Amino acid sequence: MARIEDQASLGLAEAELTQAAARRLDRAFRGGAAVFSILMLLVVWELIARSGRVTMFMLPPFTVVAKYIFNDAVSGVLWTNLAVTLYRAMVGFFIAAIGGILLATLMSRVRLIRWFFDPIISVGFPMPKIAFLPVIILWLGVYDVSKICIVVFDSIFPVLTATLAGIATVEKELLWSARNMGANERELTWQVILPAASPQILTGLQVALPIALIVEIVAEMVMGGYGLGGAMMTASRFANSAGVFAGLVEIAVVGFVLIKAMAMLRRRLLVWHQEAAEPTTT
Repeated sequence: MARIEDQASLGLAEAELTQAAARRLDRAFRGGAAVFSILMLLVVWELIARSGRVTMFMLPPFTVVAKYIFNDAVSGVLWTNLAVTLYRAMVGFFIAAIGGILLATLMSRVRLIRWFFDPIISVGFPMPKIAFLPVIILWLGVYDVSKICIVVFDSIFPVLTATLAGIATVEKELLWSARNMGANERELTWQVILPAASPQILTGLQVALPIALIVEIVAEMVMGGYGLGGAMMTASRFANSAGVFAGLVEIAVVGFVLIKAMAMLRRRLLVWHQEAAEPTTT
């Protein structure tokens, strides 16, 4: 009997090791496929640019663009523009995240606040908020405050709607159990409702983060000044094709890193949730 149990335990351990190896192989395959696709894109870019079918002005080779980025990095221009863009985008994102979660929580708990803000959200959510950029320029000028404000204005709506949806899906049994155990409204909100709604809230944050970066880049292009978007527009005005494409590459890399960082944070925060046990493509 003991021998049979040992054999069963050994078989279970071997099955678990096989599954773990399969998961590692699957992650490695997906990561390799992503790297291969990007490398192929860069190779095709280089070949087309050097084929003679397009001019260097229309499409500079990737090696030329990479050299331009390297020179900017050595001179410090790249890090200055990157720091300015990330500062504005992240400040706006964090304000939108905190404000959106708090406002949505209040709307879910106080009927008067929901009555007041619900129509505003319904009208404002589908609108292209970037259209308010000229108004913000008129009111606040073209400096950091105006750029951060348009980022907040654009990024807060996904956080608001996702938080409201998450709170609405919290199981009533959780609320009844917490109340029966003596939880007051504050404890109910912070210890039950928001943790239960955290998957949807994090989804809203994942949507809002790239929006914050996109809106900041657009604002810099319109208003000028330092930043990745401003540097691209300056290069465009001086017909610096390599500088324009360098800006595209830099923005793509920054966006990719931010999205991956947000996905890692989500996995860390939701380690208790069932989705942590499911395979992911992020």
